[in-house]
Amino acid sequence: MGGISDNVRGLALALSSSIFIGSSFIIKKKGLKKAGASGTRASKGGYSYLLEPWWWAGMLTMLVGEGANFAAYAYAPATLVTPLGALSIIFSAVLAHFILDESLHMFGVVGCVLCLVGSVTIVLHAPLEKDFESVMQVWYLATEPGFIIYTFLVLVLVVILIFWCVPRYGQTHMVVYIGICSLMGSLTVMGVKAVGLALKLSFSGSNQFIYFVTWFFTILVIAFCIMQLIYLNKALDTFNTAVVSPVYYVMFTTLTIVASIIMFKEWDSQNASQIMTELCGFVTILCGTLLLHKTRDMGGSPNISSSPGFHPSNREQGA
Repeated sequence: MGGISDNVRGLALALSSSIFIGSSFIIKKKGLKKAGASGTRASKGGYSYLLEPWWWAGMLTMLVGEGANFAAYAYAPATLVTPLGALSIIFSAVLAHFILDESLHMFGVVGCVLCLVGSVTIVLHAPLEKDFESVMQVWYLATEPGFIIYTFLVLVLVVILIFWCVPRYGQTHMVVYIGICSLMGSLTVMGVKAVGLALKLSFSGSNQFIYFVTWFFTILVIAFCIMQLIYLNKALDTFNTAVVSPVYYVMFTTLTIVASIIMFKEWDSQNASQIMTELCGFVTILCGTLLLHKTRDMGGSPNISSSPGFHPSNREQGA
């Protein structure tokens, strides 16, 4: 019964997290729009949104959601918690439709459903989370050759995106900003798992903060979160929220699971049928995201064209 009740608590926390995070996209977007009307927009390198109460309200909402998500990992396995982030996509897209006048076409609704179906498929067939007795075990996994190579590739790609792609394609190609957030996010989650494990073990009586690696992971999480926040703001201020949310979710979740598979070797305990089912879940989510992306202007041109991030060239160029 204890395990069941823990899973129920974890599920409730994950669901509440999706609601708060989905709402935060809308609240922050309102703050960005108000700040952009009276100062330099975030997409142009401005930080006037830091003086906007709506933006801070969105930040507070997101922090509550992230806190609930962090706590969910203490009660339920990551394979249950992580895919439920798809619910924040649906919640954000629906709110954007009614509050921000960013029209969501019927095909967009189908795209949201596909994202949800794919997430459920992954939940039902994902591998179980491993048990750890010390944060040092996570450090040993993080310093194995496979994950070191992955980390190096991620950092190289982030540098290329920031210094070469952002000046040239940041205003017309959404994947530039979202790519930076997602790549850094995959490393952030690995750090969050380590910090969460350290806190859980410390509260149970085994102090993990005597290890240097615990503080290293903590600093890494803070630094990477700040970088993600900056570029997510740029993406939200430039492109349609109903499209930013699902694309960010898919890229972030895909890269995070890839990083987790490399670091924790989760597929080693699964058979070919389970792995193929998970891959089908990924393909379903990708199809939903593509549908949302390609139909973002259908039936809502006036609304989208009046949004602060719209550029005529967006219709001809892929975001």
